[in-house]
Amino acid sequence: MIRQTLVVLFIMLSTTLISCCHKEQPAAPAASPPSSPAAAQPSDYGNYEGTLVAVGDSLTAGLGVPESEAYPAQLERKLQEAGYHWRVINAGISGETTSGTLSRLNWILKLKPDVVILEIGANDGFRAVSPEIARRNIEGLVSRMQDSGAVVVLAGMRMLRNLGPSYTSAFAKIYPSVAREKNILLIPFFLDKVAGQANLNLPDGIHPNAEGYRIVTDTVFPYAVKAIESKRPKKSP
Repeated sequence: MIRQTLVVLFIMLSTTLISCCHKEQPAAPAASPPSSPAAAQPSDYGNYEGTLVAVGDSLTAGLGVPESEAYPAQLERKLQEAGYHWRVINAGISGETTSGTLSRLNWILKLKPDVVILEIGANDGFRAVSPEIARRNIEGLVSRMQDSGAVVVLAGMRMLRNLGPSYTSAFAKIYPSVAREKNILLIPFFLDKVAGQANLNLPDGIHPNAEGYRIVTDTVFPYAVKAIESKRPKKSP
């Protein structure tokens, strides 16, 4: 369990929250594939044009809402409606950290993603993990995903003001810096228009509800489309 001091910090959070995290169990070891995500195997893909894997923590897993209302499921429906016959796999785990994601990356890559949306780091921030360590882990994740042939979309995250301006500033810089260095698409803020809005979050004030995830999906959608288009064969003139 996360330490008593973190529980106290949770209680102190207000509706002005600009990011999120989650008092959750530590990430599952790499040897144990997640039980909450839809752990589809390549043989289940059918005739989809491609596979998009949503990797992340409770914000991707959809803690507190039915799986059908988490953003990966909503994104798949939105892509289908727009004519993109792609499978979207929810590979989020509640409580996940950047180091935890690294430890299970081999399992993620077995899904053979064509596109990955990487939403991770909030739990690192809430635990006050050094921004340098979080950045190094995210860089490692992106590099290995790119080496596998996947197009990576990085979802930016912001941290609580309560942790002080020095830490929050260093944390916020991780995402645009990695995106520039690795030449990948960046979603500036994953929870744009949702964070701090009581009517768009669960009673904990941290995790989006179904309507909140609809807005998250709208935020993610154009980046997912751009990544998908980059994987399509270029037409001859």
